Amino acid sequence: MSKPAPGSLPAKVADNLATGLLLLDRRLRVGYLNPAAEQLLGTSRQRLAGQVIDKAVPALSPLRPFLERAVATGEAFARRELTLEIPVPASEAIVLDCTVSQSSESGDGGLLMELTDASRRLRISRENALLSQLDVSRSIVRQLAHEIRNPLGGIRGAAQLLGRQLVDENLREYTRVIIREADRLASLATNMLGPKTPSVRESLNIHEVVEHVYRLARAEGADTVEIRRDYDPSLPNVILDRGQVIQAMLNLARNALQALGDEGHIVFRTRALTHYTIGARQHRLVACVEIEDDGPGVPEDLRESLFYPLITGRSEGSGLGLALAQDIVTRQGGLIEYVSAPGRTVFQMLFPIEEGDEEHDA
Repeated sequence: MSKPAPGSLPAKVADNLATGLLLLDRRLRVGYLNPAAEQLLGTSRQRLAGQVIDKAVPALSPLRPFLERAVATGEAFARRELTLEIPVPASEAIVLDCTVSQSSESGDGGLLMELTDASRRLRISRENALLSQLDVSRSIVRQLAHEIRNPLGGIRGAAQLLGRQLVDENLREYTRVIIREADRLASLATNMLGPKTPSVRESLNIHEVVEHVYRLARAEGADTVEIRRDYDPSLPNVILDRGQVIQAMLNLARNALQALGDEGHIVFRTRALTHYTIGARQHRLVACVEIEDDGPGVPEDLRESLFYPLITGRSEGSGLGLALAQDIVTRQGGLIEYVSAPGRTVFQMLFPIEEGDEEHDA
């Protein structure tokens, strides 16, 4: 079957599209694929040329009956949100939208396959829902925290006065218990309200912050927990509040340590992401800080509500660590995302790098 001639206008257009394009003959052999298809399928034009598509890319084998029907009948078809395990190094499963129609490039009944990465659309939808839910839960939690704090001062003061008037030491111990519990609740309510000081943002080398948290994690972790670093030295400076970001990152590191217990591995990783969307805005460059562990993973019943306040899978946990971390990062214009499965959980802190921020420390 024919394919766009190298250097021709159709070839130039196809080679610059974000949509993956493949031309297949009647035997489903690949005659052409553009760079976007190469990236989506984790392969190259040279490796696929002349190969039967589902044999060369086994992840596409579920489409074979539909492709054969399209060849036989000439009818187009579409499949949305196909989850494919593509053998791309360090990649998760991707979700594709696929449309197949007869190819106008050939008169032999060949097919044009269009592949669109739906992962980004689905991720943006999830992020927008998460941000909306966080706004609602943040408002509720702050109101609840104020309602808790208001009577605590009176309870604590009354317990102090009562303790001074009691002679019996056993009874005075009860008042001290009341005071301690009132202080504990006051501390919990304060944490629910988030950072107490205004944000002071400055240009930071993100690796200095990561190194600080790395050292703290090594000091807190068991000797049998191996903690490694994998940094991208080309990452530019980011405008952030150093103290607040350290607190958020430390919360994630402690979460990883608690998930591992006495044995396991943690990796602190930095990367630069290009043309990445956070919420409704696409950023040309985003700093990504990952904290990965090989623990048991996030329980299935907590995955949708993991960043909600007071949600925890540990009996001794307050359920505020991840919620506070997400609150801090979203206030910096970023977001925390995660992927989790038994044996591999990765939390990502994403910080936009705006124009003018891209300076490196000497």
